[in-house]
Amino acid sequence: MARIVMKFGGTSVADLDRIHNVARHVKREIDNGHEVAVVVSAMAGKTNELVGWAQAIPRVTGAPSPLYDAREYDAIVASGEQVSSGLLAIALQSIGVDARSWQGWQIPIRTDNAHGAARILDIEGAEITRRMGLGQVAVVTGFQGLAPDNRIATLGRGGSDTSAVAVAAALKADRCDIYTDVDGVYTTDPRIEPKARRLARISFEEMLELASQGAKVLQVRSVELAMVHKVRTFVRSSFEDPDAPGMGDFDNPPGTLICDEEEIVEQQVVTGIAYAKDEAQISLRRVADRPGVSAGIFGPLAEANINVDMIVQNVSEDGSRTDITFTVPTGDLEKAVSALEKARDTVGFDAIQSEAGLVKVSVIGIGMRSHAGVAATAFKALADKGINIRAITTSEIKISILIDSAYAELAVRTLHSVYGLDRQ
Repeated sequence: MARIVMKFGGTSVADLDRIHNVARHVKREIDNGHEVAVVVSAMAGKTNELVGWAQAIPRVTGAPSPLYDAREYDAIVASGEQVSSGLLAIALQSIGVDARSWQGWQIPIRTDNAHGAARILDIEGAEITRRMGLGQVAVVTGFQGLAPDNRIATLGRGGSDTSAVAVAAALKADRCDIYTDVDGVYTTDPRIEPKARRLARISFEEMLELASQGAKVLQVRSVELAMVHKVRTFVRSSFEDPDAPGMGDFDNPPGTLICDEEEIVEQQVVTGIAYAKDEAQISLRRVADRPGVSAGIFGPLAEANINVDMIVQNVSEDGSRTDITFTVPTGDLEKAVSALEKARDTVGFDAIQSEAGLVKVSVIGIGMRSHAGVAATAFKALADKGINIRAITTSEIKISILIDSAYAELAVRTLHSVYGLDRQ
């Protein structure tokens, strides 16, 4: 017997038929003798609808400002998960499984006070653990918890993944199964490269890089939590027949296992290729080359909550002036340029140049640590295809390359092939 946390996303609980299908997945694990907790998202599209209502109210009422109380925003958008958890609990009861729904504040899942983007601080799982021991399934609302002001706080987009991993860690679960609309983690996006392969296993570090560099399978914070707490996590498809052969195999279910590097016997040099669209490049020309200038540039951007990614600084020829280039999300470009213009006199630079609509392509693999020439292979492959590289950043297990968006798909396919990821 094992303890399992099962998480189902919005597409998995999109309507009543799919909720019934989820109930069958849960019943399969119960029938196999496991203790089970379930974490659910809101039904597909519901959170977007609720967010739209919250944002529209100030306009409808003629308020002088489009801003709204973040605490009330959380109360509104958290209601989607309350509905899906209750419906799933009823669906389980109707097929003979003892189940009860739990909202985040009832457990409680304690968070900080950052409404709309809260972080989990603690989970008191003793009562859920006791009930699971008696055979009851806990159906927990994802995406939400209880803030220090005693109000509901939400965790931000994709927060249900984070909720599931955190609950698994708190309950000391043997595994956390993330059920979604794909059947695992692939070497790259199959919509771009049909030869992409599903990975049987991937390390926490590699999955964290893939998620942060554009892969949409899991939310970044959920992978961070899984890595810190050593929560073995399976990515599985909720659309498979719950009773198909192998679905109930505890040791080797279909999907991708995210685990410690030590569990991966044979490590490839490169595990996957990720890409992120809508990158924008900003270049500051002839910046004063003196201590404190970088803080003067990136401090205002941080205060404006703008995420800066790739940073390149040219060597100063005369020791007085240099150029600094970096990337930000395209949606933040205008805000970033405005913040920098305000800091022009303090920082000291001649001009700002910017360009939107670029793409970042990343090569990821823990095998890079012990293999030379990985970067050179990528650069030569892209050069042979006539793809110009605008900027490069590297880490121990990642190479990220900034290119024009017109070459994104060609770059992904080229790199996927040159590292042999399309071989069975």
